[in-house]
Amino acid sequence: MEIRHLRYFVAVAECGLVTKAAQQLHVSQPPLSRAIREFEDELGVDLFSRHKQRLTLTIVGEVLLEEAKTILSRVNGFKLRAEALSHGKHGRIRVGYVDGAMQGGILSAHLRGLSTRCPSVQVDLMPLSTEAQLRALSDGMIDVGIVYTPRSQDHEVATYKLLSDDMVLAYSVHDELAANPDIRPADLDGGAWIAVSREGDSSWRDRFASRCAEAGFHPDIRYEVTQLSAMLGLVETGVGRAFVQTSATRMQVPGVEFRPLPWWTDTVDYWLAWRKRHPVPVVEQLLIASGIQTA
Repeated sequence: MEIRHLRYFVAVAECGLVTKAAQQLHVSQPPLSRAIREFEDELGVDLFSRHKQRLTLTIVGEVLLEEAKTILSRVNGFKLRAEALSHGKHGRIRVGYVDGAMQGGILSAHLRGLSTRCPSVQVDLMPLSTEAQLRALSDGMIDVGIVYTPRSQDHEVATYKLLSDDMVLAYSVHDELAANPDIRPADLDGGAWIAVSREGDSSWRDRFASRCAEAGFHPDIRYEVTQLSAMLGLVETGVGRAFVQTSATRMQVPGVEFRPLPWWTDTVDYWLAWRKRHPVPVVEQLLIASGIQTA
């Protein structure tokens, strides 16, 4: 039995005439009549009663017609789903992200674009550091990631800068800085500081201290955290100050004030990362939704 036999059977049953069914199917009449006979012989039943040129369904044929329509519907649905999967319209995507991308709304913005373009796609979210995401991409554990600036380039991983996020000073509403209309580097010299560390990056502290020294102050780094939310929680208690990306100011922390400093020009850069070879089709849809041209 072949799918074409079912299509032929349904067409003849609905048309009642082999000639009309042949026109509808774009086949000639003799092969169609022969195919119907072969189908009946294979099943061992008569599907039609023949009266001159007109065919009417037998009782068995009436029952099997509904079965045939159901099977064809499933076949067509299978084909449509396969096509959708091949184009990334359906399926699942595993997305890694750094904490700042979640807290700053960067992750949600790009997933919203994907959801609008492909509403049937399922998204699995995995909070991972930049280094852990790059390893997970290479190992096939995630399909795409939103990372901070990678320290090294993996030839197997493609990257695209999404955003350079300006940084602002975060401090407690009870900090003496709150009454200072013009914060200068000297006002931060020797002050208690909270910093976000980079996993697997032993030199991050020295680089940060060096950048602060270039700006004209020396922070007393008393706390190291791995999450932006933890940093802001500590800032709220008044135990230290911190630099945070502007996108993080969307977080509602009543006890924290944010102040841009014209003389502090560092940024936090976010990148989209994905495997260069054999990415899942949904990744291509995410790239399109994000306005990223890969060609």
